[in-house]
Amino acid sequence: MDRDRTTEWIWIKDWTLEDGETPKQVYFRKEIHLSAPIKGELRISADSRYKLYINDKLVEVGPSKGDRQIWYYDTLDITKYLLEGLNVFAVKVLRYPLHHSKGNHGIFRTDTPGLYVSGELTSAEGFVQSIQADETWRCLIDPNFEIISESAVFAPLQIYEKASGDAKNADWLKPGFDARDWPTARAYQPSEMSRAVSPGNLHTRTIPFMYRKERNFEKIMTLRQSEHPKEAWEKFLRKRERIVVAPNSKEIIEISAGVEMTGYLQLAVSGGHSAKINILQSEAYVQNAKTVVNGLEIPLKEDREDYLGGHLEGFTDAYTVAGYGTEQAPECYEPFWFRTFRFIGMEIETKDEELVLEAFDYVETGYPLEVSTSFESSDESLSAIWEISERTLRRCMHETYEDCPFYEQLQYAMDSRLQILYTYAVSADDRLARKCMDDFKRSHRYDGTLNGSYPCYGPNVIPGFSIYYILMLHDHMMYFDDVTLLEYHMPTVEGILNYFERNLRPEGYVGKLGGMNGIDRYWSFIDWTPEWNGTSGVPPATLQGAIAMESLLYIMGLQTAAQIAGHLGRSQLASQMEEKAEAVKRAIRKYCLGSNGMIQDGPGIETYSQHTQVFALLTDTLSHQQAKANLLETILHKENYAQCSVAMSFYLYRALQKAELYEMTDDYWNIWRRMIKNNATTCVEAEAGERSECHAWGSLALYELPSVTLGVYPAEPGYKSVVIAPTPGYLTWAKGEVMTPHGLVKVDWKKDGAGLSVSYQVPEGMNVYVISSTDKRK
Repeated sequence: MDRDRTTEWIWIKDWTLEDGETPKQVYFRKEIHLSAPIKGELRISADSRYKLYINDKLVEVGPSKGDRQIWYYDTLDITKYLLEGLNVFAVKVLRYPLHHSKGNHGIFRTDTPGLYVSGELTSAEGFVQSIQADETWRCLIDPNFEIISESAVFAPLQIYEKASGDAKNADWLKPGFDARDWPTARAYQPSEMSRAVSPGNLHTRTIPFMYRKERNFEKIMTLRQSEHPKEAWEKFLRKRERIVVAPNSKEIIEISAGVEMTGYLQLAVSGGHSAKINILQSEAYVQNAKTVVNGLEIPLKEDREDYLGGHLEGFTDAYTVAGYGTEQAPECYEPFWFRTFRFIGMEIETKDEELVLEAFDYVETGYPLEVSTSFESSDESLSAIWEISERTLRRCMHETYEDCPFYEQLQYAMDSRLQILYTYAVSADDRLARKCMDDFKRSHRYDGTLNGSYPCYGPNVIPGFSIYYILMLHDHMMYFDDVTLLEYHMPTVEGILNYFERNLRPEGYVGKLGGMNGIDRYWSFIDWTPEWNGTSGVPPATLQGAIAMESLLYIMGLQTAAQIAGHLGRSQLASQMEEKAEAVKRAIRKYCLGSNGMIQDGPGIETYSQHTQVFALLTDTLSHQQAKANLLETILHKENYAQCSVAMSFYLYRALQKAELYEMTDDYWNIWRRMIKNNATTCVEAEAGERSECHAWGSLALYELPSVTLGVYPAEPGYKSVVIAPTPGYLTWAKGEVMTPHGLVKVDWKKDGAGLSVSYQVPEGMNVYVISSTDKRK
């Protein structure tokens, strides 16, 4: 078909301005007769999200997250879903309003809601039949679907539902359903759907599809109110027994998935007309007591499995049963979006008809991360830390990296830089990383800053986070050395650095760029350390002016960018960046150096943190001897200094490594040992408040153990050669395999008197630089 005459985009004919004011779930359906199909390919997209079904089978969920400049489409091989005879193509489209607060913050939407379909179906005889979005599709706004905002204060997800069964349209996904009373769709004309802007500006998907794996819940935690014994509920979870809930009764049960999960919940019931089912999703049991963090009351967390002394808090889906289900053909409820949960609190209240629970399970989903790196050592506790770290990274990887799957699902630059490094260290997979860097490049603002999180439908500027984007590029250079990628991103790097340069004070340090979240123009977030409780993760020096950390981040950005520029052959630019870094260092030493020889949190302000000492050491702002002494002071007298929390632990560990104080990591691993002691299954966001149970900036072990303890890291861009330089710290032996872009590197070391005995094996052709007292190549 002539592409100039069709857009292959459709939408509801009678869509109104009022419809566009709230999230809507829209059904699209088309039936096609096929004769012995042997191949089918489909290209599909939607504004805002789609779920494609063929013959009542879920095929795919998408599209990959785009923005106002790029909209993605998916190309699907649908051959295995096709049947000889009647086939039904059905799509659920979740459309978010244009208003920022009424939709998912990580999902863009445009002035043109729609479904895009274009494909070819080939028969055994070679006949090609096209399928596309046009007026032959039937469509319907789901009248029984409503999005319930998770909070009146900050609700970035907008995914939780108030829904009810629909007996009339129960079989709409299946062939033979009579949809003649559904309106036909309206096809957009080329003048309405510009190919220059989103969503018409279609680009092929750049990342793999998320995996889906059917899973059962692990166990019943407790019965708060039930007429059935716990054993009956356990059998129900294993699909060995149905649960009958009597008329006019109430059941309250709490279920465990065993560990933190991301997945699509699936509930199947029969009978039970008008029964109400609330499905609470929670990360942990919390205590009745509260703790205050940055002015917000947060439930106190102790043992995450303490159902006796604690209770579940979280977000709830509410479903009203229509009552048409039978044992053979149950009524099914599956929320549109995947959910994050470790525990489920299910509350069932029946009316005049008994309700039968047929099944309750879920389909796990996430980015298909293939972990090939492994590690063992003399400290057995590190194995458990590795396990929760790997799980945390997995749960925070979907179509983007995520700060946390439970509360936000937003891709923040500070978090993502670390998550990318962790991904490289365990899998050497850069596909999601490349998308992440491309996402942030497109967030480049007029003043040079990047959005702190992106894709993000609204503004969210954290100036220092732009520096972490530069660090991402350097990491990719060292692991993969894609010169074209670096050249593509360098203008953005220069724009970021120009922003900081324009904000230098006459004294030579970076002036006040932002401050507290929601109060100042921008947010100068550094870390969730408890000592900065009340200033939203920013040193309190921000109340008096500039903070030294933003100058130190600028120095690190200049130094890192200089290495990239030098690698690209731009020696003059590299020299200029190095000179600028030295100038800011001099200003910091002149205006931010206390009488105790330590870097102040702000110029002339007599408050100090571990953070400024760490970054002064990493950037060589002070002499190595002085910087090491300052760092040691913050360790030996913790009570006097704001400490690096989970978010900043990576940089603390780099400073300990550089200062040859790495044996002190034994004490800092206690942060993770405490998580495990309290039965956490993923890494917490911060120990101050512990709001989120799953923040992958805490997956530090995934980098630390292979790259530092085993000592395997790239010696030059593109991992053309490898350094094997074990840093034993407090350990006596360690061994493992580290995945690199060129294959596995195997290392086995043990302390041997005053030195190390190291054996290793590398891929053929890889050059090796070994830094140890003794070594042996296998």
